[in-house]
Amino acid sequence: MTTPDNLPTHLSLPPLPHHPRREDPTLPAHRLPQLPDLSGRVAIPALPEQSRTSPSPRSLDAFNTAPADDVRHTLLTCLRSHRWSHRLTDHRPYPDLDALLAASDEAAYDLTPGDLTEALAGESLPALPEDTYEAAHMALDAAHAAYEARFGHVFVICADGIATDEVLDHVLAGIRSRLTNDPEEERVVVAEELRRLAKGRLRAVFGF
Repeated sequence: MTTPDNLPTHLSLPPLPHHPRREDPTLPAHRLPQLPDLSGRVAIPALPEQSRTSPSPRSLDAFNTAPADDVRHTLLTCLRSHRWSHRLTDHRPYPDLDALLAASDEAAYDLTPGDLTEALAGESLPALPEDTYEAAHMALDAAHAAYEARFGHVFVICADGIATDEVLDHVLAGIRSRLTNDPEEERVVVAEELRRLAKGRLRAVFGF
């Protein structure tokens, strides 16, 4: 299958993350681990600098006219939900990026619990650089183990707009805070974070 010259290059889908399951999926709040305060101690790599200009009409035209399978594959690198990718593909053409992002939001709001489970299977925790303090890896592993034991899936959070040297603290604080949610409350938060992640990744696809 061929792709028009100006379609943003889609990425190969990453392998599904493997996280060991804990036997107790309902860890009580009084047993949540005490995690170390690592404020200011961990070096986080700079995120790629994004272009501040809108995608060219030709690149959006390519997205609008490319074969559906190619477009869906590209969209699945932004959010691994087949329902979401099919809806965005089927609603082409989009007059501009704002229209595409609005459609992304609308489709994300309509995801079922099964769709969210599918999307979560394609997510993983952010990788830390090799020179990160060992204590940071241990803190993140411990926090995520407690989160996954309680909710049964990977922790997701959108860090758009967060300074690069504050990302790890942002993630740890998010896990601590959300461990106190009940499963239904956390499902709502997860859906919102996935929506934000998908929107940010779509912007990145178009270099914005």
